[in-house]
Amino acid sequence: MFEPVYLDHNATTPVDPRVLEAMLPFLQNRFGNASSRHEYGRTARRAVDQARQQVAAAVGAHPTEIVFVSSGSEANNLFLRGATAMLKPSQIAVSAVEHPCVMKTAEDIARRGPGWNLAKLAVDREGRVAPGTLAAALTQPTGLVSVMLANNETGVLQEIAPLAEMARAKRAWFHTDAVQALGKIPVDYRGLGVHAMTVSAHKVNGPKGAAALIFDKRVELNPQISGGSHERGLRAGTENVPAIVGFGAACELAVSGMAAQAVRLAQMRDAIDTGVGALGATVFGNGAMRLPNTTFFAFPGIDGETLVGKLDRAGFAVASGAACSSGTTDPSPALLAMGCSPELARGAVRVSLGRGNTPAEIEAFMAALARVVDELKHLTAMAV
Repeated sequence: MFEPVYLDHNATTPVDPRVLEAMLPFLQNRFGNASSRHEYGRTARRAVDQARQQVAAAVGAHPTEIVFVSSGSEANNLFLRGATAMLKPSQIAVSAVEHPCVMKTAEDIARRGPGWNLAKLAVDREGRVAPGTLAAALTQPTGLVSVMLANNETGVLQEIAPLAEMARAKRAWFHTDAVQALGKIPVDYRGLGVHAMTVSAHKVNGPKGAAALIFDKRVELNPQISGGSHERGLRAGTENVPAIVGFGAACELAVSGMAAQAVRLAQMRDAIDTGVGALGATVFGNGAMRLPNTTFFAFPGIDGETLVGKLDRAGFAVASGAACSSGTTDPSPALLAMGCSPELARGAVRVSLGRGNTPAEIEAFMAALARVVDELKHLTAMAV
């Protein structure tokens, strides 16, 4: 039996063998609790501190600005819920293409929090927030703004720095979800000018179960998990030392050789874009700056879930959207916000490449895609 080709790296990535090697001692004989005061505990604490330095170095932050949590969703919740709990109720503004863990959290805050209301920032047909759109929203008292750095479905990049500057001028906290950007493009926390940023291990060939909220120490947050004094008192619970160690190692590896890797991935992504375009597909966001590894496309009249299933049986793992939204037949909210019709949006398929993919795999994928699309078009024609 042949090994399927994995083309869904925006959902999760395989753990790099070097990351696993760094983790193994902390799954075996170095099993101490990082809060314990004996040598076992001190060994674990040193490992967590080193990982904090590695994550900080990867994004241009200071180690004291890093709070470890279990996932990107938890980090986003910690900041949005934690900040709004401490601010005077006003407006929370988020882009219309945010990941559900930001959008649904913002909607919940507006629904349950007295005095909070939600402004969804419209995007253009490429999925970008225009500065004028945020400027219009900021004419109302605003406590918090959240705009993702890179979209998980389209790969479209936002111009975060000018947006953050506008928010700062109105004394609003600015947060960016950079989970998909880390390791694919340079991410400079200080240069972006944001108050807070989210990153996650399992998107950069690290383990699941470790992520970080990076934020300005002047921002006051209300903890969402109470108990001990772990992570500056903001995230109670015994640290997941092996996963945190793996996160640090993965960050260090992710930023080394990133530029050359981005060129290689972009060449393969562009080959897919050209190929699907020739087959009649619409490529979403291709008029904007995108992640080098991501393409999101749809064929008119072809259901995305059906196409994904047939490609899976042909030996290629792709996605019909965000992994967290699998199981739903609703069209992508991001595509609808970009002006895409519901019918075309239901056909959307995402291919997201990783460091292990090769041009030969892409060539084989395109051949399989052409066969499957031709088959589905034929079946559709027969059904009319």
